[in-house]
Amino acid sequence: MDVYFSSTKEVISFCEQLFHYNKKIELHWKTHEDWGNHLKIDYQLTENELVDSIAKSMVDVLVDHRLSNMIREIIEEYYYYTSDDEIEKIMDLAHWLFSGEDDESVQVRKQKDDPLQLLYSLIVADVKSSTTVHFDSVVKFRLKVFKDHMVHLVGLAIDEYKREEDHQEFVNMLREYIAKKEPIYNVVHIVQGNTFSFFKSDGKRFSRMELKMLMQREPLYIVGLDEEELNLAPLVAMAPKKIKIYGDHPSEPKTLTVINVFEERVDFEPYHKFPFHFYLKNQ
Repeated sequence: MDVYFSSTKEVISFCEQLFHYNKKIELHWKTHEDWGNHLKIDYQLTENELVDSIAKSMVDVLVDHRLSNMIREIIEEYYYYTSDDEIEKIMDLAHWLFSGEDDESVQVRKQKDDPLQLLYSLIVADVKSSTTVHFDSVVKFRLKVFKDHMVHLVGLAIDEYKREEDHQEFVNMLREYIAKKEPIYNVVHIVQGNTFSFFKSDGKRFSRMELKMLMQREPLYIVGLDEEELNLAPLVAMAPKKIKIYGDHPSEPKTLTVINVFEERVDFEPYHKFPFHFYLKNQ
């Protein structure tokens, strides 16, 4: 098997990855006048094992050395972004969507297809069809399906970026509103759940009616909060000096929003530190 790389950095990276995936390979590296770095690969393994090792190594090289430029080009040429700051933020989100295996990135991708798996299958098909592989040619001519997929993925990253920008504007507006408002309560205790449970400083739970009445006294529509929203809106209406949240999920989205909006006013404690378990059980 003969493999060619024009970039010395990429060929070094490829060799390292190839030995990582398979030790039963012998490499002979020389420089070709027209095609750059020429690797002749001798192997004592099945052809499928060889193809698998080469394809995985090429995927790694592309992700490490070419993916960022590919994403940047898509952002600039397909979506016409010119601000470096915006491009960097979108690139970070695109990388997160590309490699993220967490539930949120899979959900944003809207499909369980792994872009890495798509890239791998395209390179496998190309390596299988010839005993001579030019990495530059593979990237330039054989990966159209992958590049189309990346255009779609970058589009999703841009949607996510706009959502984050809108959310940050919303958070800033709420911060300004709360800063001007006189607090109604010194301390409000909250227990995490599908919806928050609110407690006064003496441990008594706020009833749904009390929360609604507090919210009706405030023009919450000005800051885009719905009267039916019973997590953030009651807190904005009360604007307490201190908020104590109890639970076992500090990164839960509702909780993060409250921490974002109220900042240093919020303390998060584990659920077992909630001081009014009597009231929790008896209401």
